Amino acid sequence: MTRCGTVVLAGRPNVGKSTLLNALVGEHLAIVSPKPQSTRLPVVGLLTRADTQFIFTDSPGLLEPEYALHEAMRAAALRALADAEVIAYLHPLPEFPAPPLEQVARLERPPRAPIVTVYTKADLLPLTARPPDHLTAVVVVSALARTGLDTLLDQLATRVPEGPFHYDPEEMATQPTRFFAAEFIREAAFELLQEELPYSVAVEIDEFREGANPVYIRAVVYVERDSQKGIVIGEGGRTIKALGTAARGKIEALLDTRVFLELHVKVWPKWRRDRPSLKRLGYAG
Repeated sequence: MTRCGTVVLAGRPNVGKSTLLNALVGEHLAIVSPKPQSTRLPVVGLLTRADTQFIFTDSPGLLEPEYALHEAMRAAALRALADAEVIAYLHPLPEFPAPPLEQVARLERPPRAPIVTVYTKADLLPLTARPPDHLTAVVVVSALARTGLDTLLDQLATRVPEGPFHYDPEEMATQPTRFFAAEFIREAAFELLQEELPYSVAVEIDEFREGANPVYIRAVVYVERDSQKGIVIGEGGRTIKALGTAARGKIEALLDTRVFLELHVKVWPKWRRDRPSLKRLGYAG
């Protein structure tokens, strides 16, 4: 009998959800950044291992909202928890012990799905600094060192419900390529832009010609103020060129083909605080 189910990676911002997703599926799908709150929408990665298919969902961090975008991110995270068949609750090992998930998520009652507590960033502590062995449904991992991943998959597999596979075993993602193209442009912004500026950046794909050689992508990078537009473009266009080069490399690695990426920078005032704007960008229903 095969097993198949949705495993939601949940926790506070910057606990390593995206890094773990990428390590588990063996592909760079989710934005990884030392800056918290880089994941705005759930990213779904697939792993088929023997008779079990895991549908991993990297959900936005459970945060305290400060404006409309944060509210949309929190709502997406809570929807993911409600729809989960198994929850991998991530918490950094250096901050052991983890508080209850319902406390972190401010839930009125515990989730219906079984929870496996996953202590991340184990590479930051010596082997002796581990949770007591008698704790059940607890796994210690380091996504960077790739330790504990098989143990985690074994623990999750026993909780994934029986049923047929939902996807071809060779697939690694469910979202369209243009979604990842926009995400990788945003990831490059987190890597190259300083301070709070990446949080004001949104990306919209204007055109995506996958049949072209090279693949042609035209995207708009939105910021909230004219001063931010100047910073993103940079002197003589150097910054936007570097951003495009970094993003193109990520997209080419995913598609395994050459890409021509054309970027434009526009000002969209207060898009993070405007619900119609969030809806157009796909951040709110």
